[in-house]
Amino acid sequence: MSPLEGVDREQLNKLDKETLIELLLNALARISELEKQVATQAATIQKLRDEIAKNSSNSSKPPSSDGLKKPQPRSLRKKGHRPLGGQPGHKGNTLKMVDEPDEVVLHPVTSCPHCQTELSDMEPVGYEKRQLFDVPPIRLEVTEHQAEVKQCPGCGQQVKGMFPTYITQPTQYGPRLKAQASYLNNYHFIPLERTEELLTDFYGHSPSEPAVLAANHQLVVQIDPALTSIRQQLVESDVANFDESGLRVAGKLHWLHVASTSHLTHYHVHRQRGQEGMAAGEILSLFQGEAVHDHWSPYLKFDNCRHNFCNAHHLRELQFIAAQYQQRWATQMAQLLLEIKAEVAATPDPATCLPAERLLHYETEYDKLIAMGVAANPLPDDPPPKKRGRRQQPPPKNLLDRLAKHKSGVLAFMHDFRIPFDNNLAERDVRMVKVKQKVSGAFRTHTGADTFCAIRSYISTVRKHGLNVIDAMYDAFIGQPFIPSREMA
Repeated sequence: MSPLEGVDREQLNKLDKETLIELLLNALARISELEKQVATQAATIQKLRDEIAKNSSNSSKPPSSDGLKKPQPRSLRKKGHRPLGGQPGHKGNTLKMVDEPDEVVLHPVTSCPHCQTELSDMEPVGYEKRQLFDVPPIRLEVTEHQAEVKQCPGCGQQVKGMFPTYITQPTQYGPRLKAQASYLNNYHFIPLERTEELLTDFYGHSPSEPAVLAANHQLVVQIDPALTSIRQQLVESDVANFDESGLRVAGKLHWLHVASTSHLTHYHVHRQRGQEGMAAGEILSLFQGEAVHDHWSPYLKFDNCRHNFCNAHHLRELQFIAAQYQQRWATQMAQLLLEIKAEVAATPDPATCLPAERLLHYETEYDKLIAMGVAANPLPDDPPPKKRGRRQQPPPKNLLDRLAKHKSGVLAFMHDFRIPFDNNLAERDVRMVKVKQKVSGAFRTHTGADTFCAIRSYISTVRKHGLNVIDAMYDAFIGQPFIPSREMA
């Protein structure tokens, strides 16, 4: 209630000067209090508007958080000038005839369909050929291994021949069938029951769910040398990408951590998302090269490496600020980053960075836009409230602070062409594990999650080397796992 409310003009005229001043001061204090309430409510409304406006296209929120109301596609990619379809010079993968087919089936002409003349005894003047590519009927092949048993005349002891190390039981499924079962379960995310059904339909034999699980556990043991090599090569890499994402294990939220290059992938699961969980992979804590990741602050606690930041995240945040706050600097900063990216892509080999004058030009433009953004987002004059924690700032100011503080990590890709513009490599490696979670819902045990991460690390690395996954898994089962080449890494 206003201090002057209910007081008419006649009563005001009768008030002495001191009382009138007191009433005016109270009124001003009340107005000031109401202004603060309005400012607080405006900030709350803006924050709620920001939350409503955020989706996977303009923030770091995952697509799964969009719900049923998907946002209009607003790709950051520019439309190209080339027509759709195959481009000139593209080598197609058309099915081609072979010179020596496995089987030839003759379709004779016995009579003329026009005049009914008998043609059975006539020699053909030519052939029209069509080739059918198909899979022959599939059946399991049973191989019996016999180890000789002999009586030694020298010592009288009975000795036997040695079976291969992967044959341990009187009857068992072989390494190729195990490789296929593990491949279906871990690469294509087919659940155990459906894996059993699929193998039954293919081969007429039904490996049980425990048999598939046992194959997975055996494979993890066999690929341990490969995983050790992958970890070591990632630690020694010049550039590596890192990312993390939530994963439910044993009914609780855990975190999947990935470290990757164009030829290597390593996954591990941990209860913690931050520094403890990252260090558990024994890669980032030992890595001394160029680390590429998003702005999740625990990454910066590792001072053993240099940190570079994903500009795809920056572009989404800038798009959000331009749309929600109508700030020109955000649009211009996004255009600048994309312009630098295009120039880097157009720079021919053997250049490893942009020319010095172009570096200076882009850094100057970058600084100008930061200054423009700071001018558009001044801090309020009132002192910070007396409570713990950092002072709350609007999203534009938060992004500006990060872009200014980590300028070298944001623009690193133009100084060193080995460093990518974004962190899409690691995000792609995470994406398929998220598909696994969508199929299965969660991992019921920690052992199951660790087993999946180990096998998936091996499979992803094999794929990145352009090799056949089933063959690589078969080799692992017989004791010869694929070890990635250090030259390619």
